[in-house]
Amino acid sequence: MPDRKPLPSNQSAAQTFAGALKRHGVEIVFGQSIPSALFLATPDFAIRQVTYRTENAGAVMADAYARISHKVGVVTAQNGPAATLLVPGLAESLTASVPVVALVQDVDRRAADKNAFQELNQFDLFKGVSKWMRKIGTSDRIDDYVDMAFTAATTGRPGPAVLLVPYDLINETSVAASSRAERLGSYPIDRSLADPAQIERAADLLAKAKRPLIYAGGGVHSSGAHDALAALQETAHLPVATTTMGKGTVAETHPLSLGVIGYFMGPRGMTRYQRPLIDEADVILLVGNRTNQNGTDSWKLLPKGAQIIHLDIDGQEVGRNYEALRLVGDAKLTLQALTEALRKRDLAKRKAARAALEGRIADGRRRHEAEAQSMVHSDAAPIRPERVMGELDKILTPDHIVVADASYSSIWSANFLHARKAGQRFLTPRGMAGLGWGLPMAIGAKLARPDAPVFCLAGDGGFAHVWSELETARRNKLPVVLAVLNNQILGYQKDAEDVIFGDHTSAVFFEPVDHAMIARACGCRGIRIERAQDIAPALQEAFASNEVTVLDIVTDPAARPPITSFEGHFE
Repeated sequence: MPDRKPLPSNQSAAQTFAGALKRHGVEIVFGQSIPSALFLATPDFAIRQVTYRTENAGAVMADAYARISHKVGVVTAQNGPAATLLVPGLAESLTASVPVVALVQDVDRRAADKNAFQELNQFDLFKGVSKWMRKIGTSDRIDDYVDMAFTAATTGRPGPAVLLVPYDLINETSVAASSRAERLGSYPIDRSLADPAQIERAADLLAKAKRPLIYAGGGVHSSGAHDALAALQETAHLPVATTTMGKGTVAETHPLSLGVIGYFMGPRGMTRYQRPLIDEADVILLVGNRTNQNGTDSWKLLPKGAQIIHLDIDGQEVGRNYEALRLVGDAKLTLQALTEALRKRDLAKRKAARAALEGRIADGRRRHEAEAQSMVHSDAAPIRPERVMGELDKILTPDHIVVADASYSSIWSANFLHARKAGQRFLTPRGMAGLGWGLPMAIGAKLARPDAPVFCLAGDGGFAHVWSELETARRNKLPVVLAVLNNQILGYQKDAEDVIFGDHTSAVFFEPVDHAMIARACGCRGIRIERAQDIAPALQEAFASNEVTVLDIVTDPAARPPITSFEGHFE
C-alpha cells in the first residue's frame, strides 16, 4: 500500500470523516446539506457532493452507482424524517445485495432521550434494512467505525451498512490524526472458494448430465464473474438462462444463451419457446440466484426431478427453496475452478450435443420473433410498448446502459432488449421492486460511467414519484434519456386485480399529464410522441442532444407484457 502522510493533529472530526472516505476511494457522496460539517470538508478531499431532491431517491442513486462502478455507494441523511426516507432504498440494496454505506446524523449526545428535535430510535428504524449498524460514541473511533462499515458492506454477501453520527461529534474541532492506508471501497474485497470436493461433485454431475442448464442471477454481476461464466458456458457447452437482475451476465447473442426466464414467459415472451429446455433439464446450476418468487414463477419453473447445484456467496441462500449440492463461495473463483475441473473430464457427449442444442435455441428465438413481430412493428395509436422497445433495440450498442423502473417497465426491457455483451449494463430495481426508482437509478448509473449513454424506461405511475429529480440530473449535467410510457393507468395493478378478483379498483386510473411539459418546466428537453413512426427519430435526437431528455410516449393502456399468470385472461 502507498505511504500516506498523517493529517494535522488539529483536524476536525468532519475532516477525519472525509479523509476516511477518500482513503476508501470515495469520489461521490449523495446527500443534502446535512451533516453540514462533513460537506464543508469534503471539497478539500476532492469528494463531490451530489444533492438529491428527496432522500429516497438519493439512496437509490447510491445503489445504482455501486452496481455500475463496483465501488461502495455512500449516501447521507439528517436524523428524523430524512432518515426515514432512506429506508426503501436501503431495503432494495439489502435484498439485491448492493454495498451502500449510509451516514446518518443523530441528535447531540447530551440531548439523547430528551425528545430532542427530530429524535427517533434510528436503530429500530434501520434494523430491518441494513446488514450492519453502529453508532459512533467518540471522535477518536471515527476511522475504526468507517472501516467497519465499509468492511461490512463489501464482504460476504454485499449490502447496506448504516453508521449513526451524533451532531455534536461531527462538529468537534480537534481530533487525533490518522495514519491508516487500507482501502476498502471496492467490492468484493475478499473472495472465497467453495469446498473443492463439492466442486468435483458438481463437475461430475454437469459432465454426465444429458440436459444441463445454468441459471444465473445478479450475484454474477456482484462478483464480476462474467468472464468466468462465459468460459464455463463455452468450455462445457452449457446453455445459460438468467434472472432479470442477471440479464447481461452472458451475452444474449451467444448461441447457447436463452435469455431471461421466470414469471414472464407467456405469449410474446423472449424465452417462451425455450421452456422445453427448462422442463427437460436434469441438472441445473444456480449461480448467484436467490430463487425468489418472480425468478422461479412462484417456485413452479424448475422441474422437480432435476438435480440442483447452487453456488452463492451466502450459505443461507444455498438450498433455501430447492435442495441442492452446496457450493458456498465467490462466483468468480468457484466458476473458474469448476471450469478447470470440467476440462479434466470427458466432455465429448456435451460437445456432440451442442449443434442440436444451438439449433433448438435458435428456433426458439425465431418463433419468439415471429410471434412478437406484429407488435414490435405495429403502427397502432396509442403506441404499443413493444414498438418502443423494437426501435430502441435497433440503436443500442454494447456500451449503452439501460435502466428500467419497476413493474411493467422491467418486463418490457427484459423481453425486448438484448444484452449484446456481458457486463452490468441493465439495471432494474428487482430486490424490492420499488416504483419510481428508474430515474434515480439512471442518475446514479450516469455518475458511475459518465461516458456511457444512459437510457431509462418508466411508466407514468412510477415517474410521478420522482419528477423533481429531473432538476438533479440537469443541475449535475447528466444527459440521461428517459422514456415515459404514458398510458394513464397503473397497468400492473389494474391487470393483476382483474386476474385475481375479476374487477379493479378506481385507484388505478390517472388524469392526463403532459410529461414533456414537465420536463421543459425543469429546464430539460421534452418531446411528446403520439405516432409510432416518430419514435426512432426522437430516440436518435435525444441521444445526440447531450441534454436531459424526456420522451413522453402515449401508449396503449391495454398492452400487457407476457406474464405467465395472465395467460388466458385477456384477449
